[in-house]
Amino acid sequence: MTKILILFYSRHGATADMANHIARGVESIAGAEAVLRTVPDVSTVCEKTAERIPSSGAMYVSLDDLRDCHGLALGSPTHFGNMAAPLKYFLDSTTELWFSGALVGKPAGVFTSTNSLHGGQESTLLSMMLPLLHHGMVLMGLPYTETALRETRSGGTPYGASHVQTELGELSLEEKTLCKALGARLAQTAIRLQSC
Repeated sequence: MTKILILFYSRHGATADMANHIARGVESIAGAEAVLRTVPDVSTVCEKTAERIPSSGAMYVSLDDLRDCHGLALGSPTHFGNMAAPLKYFLDSTTELWFSGALVGKPAGVFTSTNSLHGGQESTLLSMMLPLLHHGMVLMGLPYTETALRETRSGGTPYGASHVQTELGELSLEEKTLCKALGARLAQTAIRLQSC
């Protein structure tokens, strides 16, 4: 099976919801499997330790999860136009994978959620791309052939899937569609790259 790692941090649930829709897109492709993982929170005042297994939701990611995946979807809420600290903290621990070239040539895409229309979605997506470029990954976005990208009145960019929080609090139909499209594109590309 081609494994697509969906690695995310979610504080209030919207990014986790996006991750689940991306997983559906991955698993819509024959021969592909979605692996959902998250990262623990970090403390600003002292060393914080987390239980080995989260009380709910996705398991915590390990370096082996990254090493063994065939593709990656990386997601974070937008924090002042940047990825959240817990995700950056984990990415900063991936030096050994960078030295070994473990992620070189694997496809990757990014996704984010925010509470405001002009909250920095695209800069957050770009900030998540930077470490992936350093790892030598093949970055993928969403092309305008995805009609939901032209129809959305909320989230969705060519840089990756995004969600804008509304009064309803749920992902829009277009946002869900774009998440699934990103997952399917990652899975299809990973399968093609494996056969090369």
